[in-house]
Amino acid sequence: MASDFKELEELVMEDMRRVYSEQVIDHFQNPRNLGEIPDSDGFSTITGPCGDTLEISLRVRGDRIINANFWTDGCGPSIASGSMTTELAKGKSIAEARSITQNDIMNSLGGLPEENEHCALLAANTLHEAIKDYIALKKEPWKKGYRRR
Repeated sequence: MASDFKELEELVMEDMRRVYSEQVIDHFQNPRNLGEIPDSDGFSTITGPCGDTLEISLRVRGDRIINANFWTDGCGPSIASGSMTTELAKGKSIAEARSITQNDIMNSLGGLPEENEHCALLAANTLHEAIKDYIALKKEPWKKGYRRR
């Protein structure tokens, strides 16, 4: 039975490697920064047209993102995109992180199939909205008490 499972696992991985880069597979199987940052400085949740929801929370100190986490209920490419986006954002200034694009995420992942490119766009948009939330709360910190998360 165990050998049957191992054989099936190898077939699935072989199929995945035909479609996805090693970076996508790695970030899907071993997502970085998964989870929520409690009492985050910036937060966003967006549901894309495909139905996947992605959340990004940020911890900011001195206009620099010191931590970024994500959560998604989406597919492997959505997981990989969220993971890579948080990796790209960490350590960057707010201005630098605002310039992270769908293409930056896809390039860092070694590409995505055309039917999954929207996953990188969802991740970029969610990051940008989390940054907007951070900026808004920085101007009016009292609103943080009214945030759902």
